[in-house]
Amino acid sequence: MPMGDSGQTGRAMVARQIIIDLAVLAAIGVVLGFLAPLGTGYMSLPMRIAYWVVLALAGYLFYKPIGALVVRWGPKLAFPSWVMWTASVFIASIPMSILVWVVNAGGGRVRVPSLEVALTHYLAVCVVGAVVTLMFNLLPATSQNGAAVEPPAPAPLPELAPAAAPQPRFLDRLPAAVGTDLLALEMEDHYVRAHTALGNELVLMRMRDAVAELDGIAGEQVHRSWWVARGAVADVKRDGRNVRLVLDNGLEAPVSRANVSLLKERGWI
Repeated sequence: MPMGDSGQTGRAMVARQIIIDLAVLAAIGVVLGFLAPLGTGYMSLPMRIAYWVVLALAGYLFYKPIGALVVRWGPKLAFPSWVMWTASVFIASIPMSILVWVVNAGGGRVRVPSLEVALTHYLAVCVVGAVVTLMFNLLPATSQNGAAVEPPAPAPLPELAPAAAPQPRFLDRLPAAVGTDLLALEMEDHYVRAHTALGNELVLMRMRDAVAELDGIAGEQVHRSWWVARGAVADVKRDGRNVRLVLDNGLEAPVSRANVSLLKERGWI
């Protein structure tokens, strides 16, 4: 596929995903309008729905980027996913609390709250933000966890495909500029970043779907967010119980503790 067509397709997919995300958030806002949490029961139903839909859509600007960072950096920091998601809600709720406070002023003078009132208000926003984030990530269409929710079981190393066989389907998704010498796949939000000997490229698909299209390439999913080609491993780093594979291009892929024994048996480590 030419790079221009690939870029246009990628932008179209991103725009489609944003539309889906906003539609889901608007629906969540409608549900909150009917439930009337956090003392909004005094509003009329149309006012409540409008209030919660606006806040849900506005929250997308704060919670979505933080969620993307969690998905990207969580595996690298080796923290449990629930710790990273909790931290993301607390961080994103800071600007969200300010926005809600301003909106609640109704266009009038925005007064500075006392420390106790500000803390109570912030915690209330955290609770709603946590509920919405949980609902948002339970839906397959908007989940930011991708393949991390249920990684596929380790499979035997496949043999290299014969020279005459067609190349794996996933390689057809890569632009000519990065080539087809695949080193690793890394999960990033709704995308898979393909690392090759010439560079890298983002592909909009789930990790498990990408791995399913790698027939004929010897490799292993060494972590819920990483697949590594067998021939791309140049070295192995150990730091206590943490193991990382150093690839030919200097990139380091973490190995989950559940896969360490498996890789030892297969001669990777």
